[in-house]
Amino acid sequence: MSKLLIVEDDVAFCTMLKTFLQKKGYEVSTSFSGSEAVLQIQEHTFDIVLTDVRLPDRDGITLLDDIRAKNPKTQVVIMTGYAEINMAVSAIKQGAFDYVSKPFNPDKILQILENALKVKDVSQPVKKESSKKEEVVVSQNNSFVKGVSDASKKLNEYVALVAPTRMSVLVIGDSGTGKEYVASSIHKASKRADKPFVPVDCGAIPKEIASSEFFGHIKGSFTGAVNDKVGHFEAANGGTLFLDEIGNLSYELQVQLLRALQERKIKPVGSNKEIEVDIRVIAATNEDLSNAVKEGEFREDLYHRLNEFSIKVPPLKDRIEDLMLFANYFLEESNIELDKHVVGFADEVLDTFKKYDWPGNLRELKNIVKRSVLLSQNDMITLDVLPNDVAYASHNAKQTYGLFKNQNEQELILDALEKANGNKAKAARMLDIDRKTLYNKLKQYDISL
Repeated sequence: MSKLLIVEDDVAFCTMLKTFLQKKGYEVSTSFSGSEAVLQIQEHTFDIVLTDVRLPDRDGITLLDDIRAKNPKTQVVIMTGYAEINMAVSAIKQGAFDYVSKPFNPDKILQILENALKVKDVSQPVKKESSKKEEVVVSQNNSFVKGVSDASKKLNEYVALVAPTRMSVLVIGDSGTGKEYVASSIHKASKRADKPFVPVDCGAIPKEIASSEFFGHIKGSFTGAVNDKVGHFEAANGGTLFLDEIGNLSYELQVQLLRALQERKIKPVGSNKEIEVDIRVIAATNEDLSNAVKEGEFREDLYHRLNEFSIKVPPLKDRIEDLMLFANYFLEESNIELDKHVVGFADEVLDTFKKYDWPGNLRELKNIVKRSVLLSQNDMITLDVLPNDVAYASHNAKQTYGLFKNQNEQELILDALEKANGNKAKAARMLDIDRKTLYNKLKQYDISL
């Protein structure tokens, strides 16, 4: 039976968590403060310590040092609130196994604990062990940053569902939402993971050389063809071809693409020899392709060939719970690229980020974090290094919902309920009102769920 110590000053929550984990087969001890936890760690050996990042007498990061000093094999999992993710990321850098955001799904915490127990920590010097931990974190982040919001969970479920299949996937989403990351994540979770992933920006290919770019050409097939060229299809053979902004393809190339996908054969420009290809196609678009089909701008048969399964990537404003996960990831990327050592974001920056509407989505967030890291002269990113349109954002989603003098308040309520999947408590928080007010409004407008 695995021994687990919970360090949490919320007695009711701690007791509830203890009862739950005992039913799942863990031998559970509890501490309600950091000093009490240190005494238990000195007297007993635990497989896992599950600790809140904030405790009455100290924080979970300093407690981590004591745990690692006593027994390096003990895995530490940090529990954190939304505004404390910076501290959790710092804890992982210092050797914590993982962190989980409150409130968390019971299945989520069980999975993390099971993963922690699988880690075999053979007797290695602390320095080498620390390097291994950093390696794991980087490889996870490079794969795909998984969010904790409802929208992200649904996205991740779809990715996991379709990845092992051979189905073509159409990824739909606004510019900057991370459609290529989703496509890459599908590829890495597929049976083709060890084969090439070839991304192609369809909007950046000149019409005149598009056939050559996709299917290749042989030397001398046209003026300027001084060597044989391998096209994107052949380069992706055995793997995945990612066609970004597929709606930008010319109608003529759409015909050629459809033929190649149907027959699984291509013919390089100027060649009489067909090449068989085994590829999976993932396409992405930020426009309504079904509308383009109706207007005759996109072939209907190609649309259905590409859209065997569709995934909609939510905008950043609809996954605000994930904002700091992405911000911290981009912070680490920027530190490495710019050779800086910024450790986190000031509280006023966190508040500002939550107020901003993020029209440019993840791409905008990445650029702003990178710019801020470059300009920062301190350990923390502060308000003065943010662009003015972000630093002084005058409205956000909550304020828009909260304008209940607006004549469209019924529409706002329905929209919030839809985004909250009918959860009235969550919808009330989105609307920035209490539940009683929401119930009165539902009665007023005769809205029943």
